[in-house]
Amino acid sequence: MAEFINPFSGMVPNRKLNDRELARAVRLALAAEEEAVHLYEALADATDNPLAAKVLQDVADEERVHAGEFQELLRTLLPDEQRLLQEGADEVRELASEEKERKE
Repeated sequence: MAEFINPFSGMVPNRKLNDRELARAVRLALAAEEEAVHLYEALADATDNPLAAKVLQDVADEERVHAGEFQELLRTLLPDEQRLLQEGADEVRELASEEKERKE
């Protein structure tokens, strides 16, 4: 298993993590939540069983809540996180605006 996938190789570190290290671990946890959402939604979309699809989508939605918790934690741990995320959001809005103008 790659180190990125398992940062502690099954062991608790011998010291407490600083905020920067913890932020990296939280990003890993966030990635795992997003991967789980992808898996559960793909399974929900791939079945004709209404109960299974409903359960899988419900679990996917719970993972999205977890992702939101991790994102908020990152904003707390890293003072520049919100600013950088906002820059990215602004870039997308700008491109969308340009695309809309191009179509008009």
